[in-house]
Amino acid sequence: QVQLVESGGGLVQAGGSLRLSCAASGRPFHSYAMGWFRQAPGEERELVADIIGGGRTNYADSVNGRFTVSQDSAESTVYLQMNNLKPEDTAVYYCAARLSAFDMWTYWGQGTQVTVAS
Repeated sequence: QVQLVESGGGLVQAGGSLRLSCAASGRPFHSYAMGWFRQAPGEERELVADIIGGGRTNYADSVNGRFTVSQDSAESTVYLQMNNLKPEDTAVYYCAARLSAFDMWTYWGQGTQVTVAS
């Protein structure tokens, strides 16, 4: 079994920065892609950013230019650097992993709360 554990959430003022981390543990696995999702109260969960094969990245329009997703060389930890945070970025952030291009997002973390005060 694979566990994903997020950390780094918290309360920050608008314009500030946070760095989220997601560490994978359990049985060794090689993910096709790692992603960061978020879910605000009353909203559907949305994909914020993902990184494929440790290199190619994709971002939601709402965070493009402000957020950066990266992965360590061992591909065991994925990061989300969030700059110029806005109140609308407030949500629970989840990391997830896909094992292949044909798989759904199979593994999920428990989530970490990010709150941006105006």
